[in-house]
Amino acid sequence: MSDSNTSDFTNPSTFILLGIPGLEVEHTWLSVPFCAMYIIAILGNSTLLFTVKRERSLHVPMYYFLCMLAITDLVLSTSILPKTLSIFWFNSREINFSACLTQMYFIHCFSVMGSGILVAMAFDRYVAICHPLRHSTVLTNPVVAKIGLAVVLRGAMLVLPSPFIARRWPYCTTNIIPHSYCEYMAMVKLACADIRISSYYSLSVVLSVIGLDVFFITVSYTQILRAIFSLPTKDARLKAFGTCGSHLCVILAFYIPGLFSFLTHQFGHNVPLHFHILSANMYLLVPPMLNPIIYGVRTKEIRGRLLHLFTHKGT
Repeated sequence: MSDSNTSDFTNPSTFILLGIPGLEVEHTWLSVPFCAMYIIAILGNSTLLFTVKRERSLHVPMYYFLCMLAITDLVLSTSILPKTLSIFWFNSREINFSACLTQMYFIHCFSVMGSGILVAMAFDRYVAICHPLRHSTVLTNPVVAKIGLAVVLRGAMLVLPSPFIARRWPYCTTNIIPHSYCEYMAMVKLACADIRISSYYSLSVVLSVIGLDVFFITVSYTQILRAIFSLPTKDARLKAFGTCGSHLCVILAFYIPGLFSFLTHQFGHNVPLHFHILSANMYLLVPPMLNPIIYGVRTKEIRGRLLHLFTHKGT
């Protein structure tokens, strides 16, 4: 490759996102479920935030954490869907280099935050079930605020190196990203340099965050299940388990698509590229869509408040 060609993409002004490589013909059809999931996520999480804000009886730690999760879900889905839909509908594939780095940072930062919020929610359930008399004194509003701040700072600081690492690589071969959004490894793989530091950094963040968070959640729920099964009556056990059911469903909705996407990316070398990209999108789109539905259906307090709000407006 000549020097002139090599220097073309050393500091690219834009990247080109391909959408779902191999399924370009199906982009219009794929936009339908993508758009539907986005609309459900926006409406569901906004309704959840509105309901908790309006009802003072829901101003307790469990619903504060749920609001944090709803905000995280809104940011995550909004970080990728508008650009993805513009690719599907208008073939608008160009994205500014700085905008690409910003999108990448928000996606990974808020994914880490979402995992941290699930840990905080598991701790809330642990205190509520294992130490119910101390719940109001342990999880006071200042403590909840400090936990929320710690979750935000952890996500912001852990992911902060990623745009700086990605920016320093020379992109001297191509500026085409075979993805529907600016995913970290999909971007740095375009660099014509030894990117092992990026690979090690990415793997260490995933293992430290997901590994530690899943460990803490597992420890919390081990103690919770012990406490539940030690209750004297079946009705008491069912009632206690019911308070954790929604959170367990949200945990599964968050980690299972993420684990599936990570495993196919790391070890599924024979898996078609479009399947990798679809699984990566589902990881970011399915939880924001499901979380408000899960809590709306399974949590009687939210169901009751929503019915009260709508029936009150109608009278």
